[in-house]
Amino acid sequence: MTTDTTASESPSAPVAARSGLIGLPAPLGRALATGGGALAIVSTFLSWTWTSDFPGDLTVYGYPGGLQVLVLVGSILTTLFGLASYGVKGLGVLTPGSADSALKMAALGTFGTAWYTVIAISSELGGLVNLDPGGFVVAVATLAALVGALALPFERPEPDPVDPDDSGWELFRHNARQKRNVLKSAFAAKSPDPARALPAYAEILVIVAAMAVGLLVFSYGVSTPYDELFIGFLITAGFGFAAVSKAGLVARVSAITAKHRTLTMTGAFVAAAAFPFTQSNDQYATIGVYILIFATVALGLNIVVGLAGLLDLGYVAFLGVGAYTAALVSGSPSSPLHVHWPFWASALLGAVVAMVFGVIIGAPTLRLRGDYLAIVTLGFGEIFRITVLNLDGTSGPDVTNGSNGISSIPNLNILGFDFGQNHQILGTTIGRFANYLLLMLVITLIVVVVFRRSSDSRIGRAWVAIREDETAALAMGINGFRVKLIAFALGACLAGLSGSVQAHVTYTVTPEQYQFAYAVPPNSAFLLAAVVLGGMGTISGPLVGASLLYLIPAKLQFLGDYQLFAFGVTLVLLMRFRPEGLIPNRRRQLEFHEETDAPAVLSKAGA
Repeated sequence: MTTDTTASESPSAPVAARSGLIGLPAPLGRALATGGGALAIVSTFLSWTWTSDFPGDLTVYGYPGGLQVLVLVGSILTTLFGLASYGVKGLGVLTPGSADSALKMAALGTFGTAWYTVIAISSELGGLVNLDPGGFVVAVATLAALVGALALPFERPEPDPVDPDDSGWELFRHNARQKRNVLKSAFAAKSPDPARALPAYAEILVIVAAMAVGLLVFSYGVSTPYDELFIGFLITAGFGFAAVSKAGLVARVSAITAKHRTLTMTGAFVAAAAFPFTQSNDQYATIGVYILIFATVALGLNIVVGLAGLLDLGYVAFLGVGAYTAALVSGSPSSPLHVHWPFWASALLGAVVAMVFGVIIGAPTLRLRGDYLAIVTLGFGEIFRITVLNLDGTSGPDVTNGSNGISSIPNLNILGFDFGQNHQILGTTIGRFANYLLLMLVITLIVVVVFRRSSDSRIGRAWVAIREDETAALAMGINGFRVKLIAFALGACLAGLSGSVQAHVTYTVTPEQYQFAYAVPPNSAFLLAAVVLGGMGTISGPLVGASLLYLIPAKLQFLGDYQLFAFGVTLVLLMRFRPEGLIPNRRRQLEFHEETDAPAVLSKAGA
């Protein structure tokens, strides 16, 4: 049986080859997968149905539209990885990891999108009779590609033999040697090959290309005009990411971005700032600004959970503290203070008040650990909500208007720039939500810089030590209580800063917005899920996780009562197959996969 040459040449432990799920020779499987991918490319230029009643107008010859574009993207990936598995000259750069594994994921994603489209056409239009020849061709082609991909062999690292007569100490040394060999192989695979080292300008071009692809994918996903296209986008994007990850491209790009961290961060924010200019109206900028608010708060929570290891289930209360503080001094007619502070002052006040609350709450509770700390912080979140609900002038002093909240919060006006009005920038009309999106980018940049500086500092190393083993950290002289209190206060401060912007974006702040589990994120449950799903302890992980956790529910509203069920199943699958998060740091990556093939592990490593 032929094995994956890319994997077999890696410096990992010996590899035991297995046959694929289908008893076909591996060369025949590669031929089927590559040929099926090429035929699927051709099929996207044919008509899939005779009527334009199906969204996307799949009746045009020679011009892919709607779901055909997604199948085209998946087919191209399948064909390229198939040719790379044959060792075609020049395509080896696409698969520094495993070409066969990448081919499997690409073929599976293309099959899923194509067959979902064929089934949706038949279901919505009334049977297979509504399919044109192109629909049958793509179904057969993607099925052939999938069958060929499943015929490729699976590989696992072959463990060193264990002597049954070994004593307990010898078994311990054997296991330690096994793990050390895997880690050495992992770091050897992670290290860039000098023969493949790119010049500086080429690395910069790679970073620019990665940012452009990220912006294109995000813009496409946000602006999908109908439900069928968004589901197809999820299938293609999910398996496409898995394919490029298996191919080793994610690890290679991550190594380059880690080498140019400042340039990468600058490019990411430039790409995000370009998002409003890619939209024809302010509709999708609305989603963008709420995603940024959600992501920024999640990044603040990442300090508490990801770096310090403190399970905080009431973190959304600090967002509420900042929002209510800014709303009270915003000049709102429903505010009992009747003052109108400039934005910089209200934002600073919201951050400071939230930080003070973090210290007040953290001082008596951070001596607890684990589940006990989680229960106390959950209680704090509920106490905050009930308190602002009762400050209505009847149950308590008139401060927050109770369940009515503080409404009619005016739009910001900074240096004569009214955020509530449309503006012409570079020939593009920028609406209200696009204005706030650009403002939130500045706030996000501040939070990212604070997170990065903190994690790289002495206090950041102390947080990691506390997270890994608090008892050992205390024994080494770290003041655990002070270190945890600083993390709690800093995380609360960043949440309060984001809340000050949220108050002006939403016009109204009410107690119901800051529950543990609220219908619309951000809430404590979604914030924690964003950190864990994206990757604890990283910068890009919570940003990506928050984007997905906000975008997917917003786009799955057509499922009605089954929305949360589908969302829950998706989270279970992600945690099953990628428990370390979408973009984990190296430490957590190796913790979850220390028993597996090292190069395959590191091909998943993120920023």
